[in-house]
Amino acid sequence: MDRSSLLQLIQEQQLDPENTGFIGADTFAGLVHSHELPLDPAKLDMLVALAQSNERGQVCYQELVDLISSKRSSSFKRAIANGQRALPRDGLLDEPGLGVYKRFVRYVAYEILPCEVDRRWYFYRHRSCPPPVFMASVTLAQIIVFLCYGARLNKWVLQTYHPEYMKSPLVYHPGHRARAWRFLTYMFMHVGLEQLGFNALLQLMIGVPLEMVHGLLRISLLYLAGVLAGSLTVSITDMRAPVVGGSGGVYALCSAHLANVVMNWAGMRCPYKLLRMVLALVCMSSEVGRAVWLRFSPPLPASGPQPSFMAHLAGAVVGVSMGLTILRSYEERLQDQCGWWVVLLAYGTFLLFAIFWNIFAYDLLGTHVPPPP
Repeated sequence: MDRSSLLQLIQEQQLDPENTGFIGADTFAGLVHSHELPLDPAKLDMLVALAQSNERGQVCYQELVDLISSKRSSSFKRAIANGQRALPRDGLLDEPGLGVYKRFVRYVAYEILPCEVDRRWYFYRHRSCPPPVFMASVTLAQIIVFLCYGARLNKWVLQTYHPEYMKSPLVYHPGHRARAWRFLTYMFMHVGLEQLGFNALLQLMIGVPLEMVHGLLRISLLYLAGVLAGSLTVSITDMRAPVVGGSGGVYALCSAHLANVVMNWAGMRCPYKLLRMVLALVCMSSEVGRAVWLRFSPPLPASGPQPSFMAHLAGAVVGVSMGLTILRSYEERLQDQCGWWVVLLAYGTFLLFAIFWNIFAYDLLGTHVPPPP
């Protein structure tokens, strides 16, 4: 059902003769049943919930259109926050006869969303098209680049110690700061199979479900913001070091998800959440520790400084700030939230500072940068 046919039906039935923009919830429910309109029962329940949050028990026409067209709207979220409605149907775990894909969608809903109503809303409105292509494409590109350089260098572990590795046009090197694309493209290069495996696993296990729930635009923005913040932070705090790997983006996704789980601990229904939280923190800390070890105690002779670990920490900061704001705004428009603009202002300020730092600070401080390969 599209917007025009729905409007025509309401006008024909004279459900809103005074053009107030509201119709009674019971009246609309009777219209649905009498005309056998193809409206999902779950959406009808949600319309009733919206009406219950209205003082007069009426359905707003715009809310009705937004609900049927599955547009993002803050009104339904406000009804949830006010606690003035309760959906009568059982939880998703009681849904019988689901196929393999719908079971996976239900699993994603319980992994990512902290509220049962949000989980049901996502489950019933989810469509398989478009698929979560961003995280899958980034992971595939990283694997292809790694295989190409591994075959070319005949080295699959600790590739950064090979003298030809740093000549790649994708690697961020402080001597090539003027080549601005390197502040992002370094995410396609990795130290070795161990770093690539860790990042690819997290991107698929956490990034893909996040993209399914929150959409390509929001998750790609968060991931790339973590990647960019990682290289810029290294250029400020570890000025002689290069950067490789997608850890900035990975840590932005993971820290945002973990922070969201902690802040909504009672509402999360993912199994073994405490054990999984501990394992995730141990693995992420171990990866940072490995990066610190390789930076300051290289196990092999190297022609220059090894990649910095500061990108991991910068990505985590982006995740806790920008990422948490995004994940807590399911079915809400970010531009309507004051916190989102505060985060953008802080990130924009950091970008401007980093740009001026890269232009002027190296010369003013007399920093000796290793010659680029």
